[in-house]
Amino acid sequence: MNKIMYDIIITIFNNKRELTQRELSKITKTSLGVINVSLKKLIEYGYLTNNKELTEKAIKEIHSSKTRNAIILAAGYGMRMVPINTEIPKGLLEVKNEVLIERIIKQLQEVGITNIQIIVGFMKEKYEYLIDKYNVELIINPKYSERNNLYSLNLAKKNIGNSYIIPCDIYCKENPFHTVELYSWYMLNNEKDEDSILRINKKFELTKVNTKEYGNKMIGIAYISEKDKKLFVKTLEECNNLKKYKNSYWEDILLQENTKYFKPNLVNNEDYIEINTYEELRDFDFNSNSLNNDAIEIIKEVFKVDTKEIVNIQILKKGMTNKSFIFECQNQKYIMRIPGEGTDQLINRKQEAATYLKIKNQNICDDIYYINPENGYKITKFIEGAKVCNPHNQEDIKKCMKKLRDFHNLKLKVEHKFDIFKQIDYFELLWNGNASVYEDYETTKKNVRKLKPFIEKNVESRSLTHIDAVPDNFLITKNEIKLIDWEYAGMQDPHVDIAMFCIYSLYDKEEIDNLISIYFKNKCKKITRLKIYAYISACGLLWSNWCEFKRNLGIEFGEYSIKQYRYAKDFYKIVAKELEEEINE
Repeated sequence: MNKIMYDIIITIFNNKRELTQRELSKITKTSLGVINVSLKKLIEYGYLTNNKELTEKAIKEIHSSKTRNAIILAAGYGMRMVPINTEIPKGLLEVKNEVLIERIIKQLQEVGITNIQIIVGFMKEKYEYLIDKYNVELIINPKYSERNNLYSLNLAKKNIGNSYIIPCDIYCKENPFHTVELYSWYMLNNEKDEDSILRINKKFELTKVNTKEYGNKMIGIAYISEKDKKLFVKTLEECNNLKKYKNSYWEDILLQENTKYFKPNLVNNEDYIEINTYEELRDFDFNSNSLNNDAIEIIKEVFKVDTKEIVNIQILKKGMTNKSFIFECQNQKYIMRIPGEGTDQLINRKQEAATYLKIKNQNICDDIYYINPENGYKITKFIEGAKVCNPHNQEDIKKCMKKLRDFHNLKLKVEHKFDIFKQIDYFELLWNGNASVYEDYETTKKNVRKLKPFIEKNVESRSLTHIDAVPDNFLITKNEIKLIDWEYAGMQDPHVDIAMFCIYSLYDKEEIDNLISIYFKNKCKKITRLKIYAYISACGLLWSNWCEFKRNLGIEFGEYSIKQYRYAKDFYKIVAKELEEEINE
């Protein structure tokens, strides 16, 4: 049977009375001609009597197709919901005086669906109360920061079968759920969307979007029938185990050849509101309490504006330490920084504020409009047309090393310092007694500490040093270069900045030597070069320990973390070997 026949059966079942062909046409959104042909076939197949009543065969299929459960996907960061997502996960937004995910749960329960699994990750503890309030089950995704919802759904694969799949960020004006569903479907509407991967073809089938066309807007709600469960779960498992699907949405499964059984469920656009951004929430429900956000209140106070004047809020790429977003206010773009997880333990915000005060009139960094020395919230002017330094572009490197050299030559002084070796120990303390993931960590740390006397002996001077002078923190425009993000800055040997640039760029030794030569204009003394190697070893261990702290918070940095540990080991060996050779000479 096709989709129309199934829709006719379920429509007759739900209405409990005889319907005219015209009524069936209106409810199923199908022409009278198609309804007429479909009714004849249903009678022929034994699903309808000549009086268009359901037969025992139809009733039996309906009873075997009762909806069993629902799986709600709520593990992700909801990054586009910035700045709200810094305080509350998207599923718990208040919309029209209801918590978004609670509205979904209530709609499910209205049709008798009480078996509900919610897959959580980001701010998972915030969802815990739902267990007692609605008797739901929470499934925890421990990899929410590095995997997308295809991985989340795979965690619930044993529950799939006569199941709804529901995103947590959908507001359904009317209840879209039913006691019975006769086939697997995916919900879309007629609005065209350039980000969609699916469209409905002339045969009313789900098909892949070609590169030169727009798809139908994807609502995200789906239904998987028991009869399709085995094949669906098999495809889900296969995709989950493939590297290319690491960051995929589960809908990518619908592009596979063996998921052709999914039929489109076409709905009206105005009946389903997907709430992805602060502005979408504000437009749909201006009175939502979820709009009362610390970051927004700060912007209102700093610029003396109303909430409606804060527009075009967009997430920036999530940094290694912070979350930041762009916004427009009074025809000017700004960036607001919101400290990320665990930064209160990593960064002294009062010292950071003191650093910005010191460099304020030096034409070094971006323009600061607001900084809170207590919590680290910061507003800066957005630099139009800027790009970050490409660490593999020689012209970029030369420009940035000149900027760094000019800054170092100012020899600025502040009251606080950055002690690399103390920070190594401090980051280790933040592991809260957990052992390092590296088996030879204690040996590596012992070796790195051996470099300290050599470093101290060869420090020529100390002044304000950026510490985090990495390529991403150099903003290049046609007319100038700005060095941003001074969170770790303090008194230190300026040559530390050279080491930091190298290890963040994941340079090999040849690339490191090239950078050193550029900074010193080919006049670097051998002992200074060796000292920078020692800094590379020490700073590698420093950031490796930092990565281990972040890992304990559920945040992974992939290749970066293991590379830092390798710098600690490899450059210790280089320095130790060269020092030994000097002694033997």
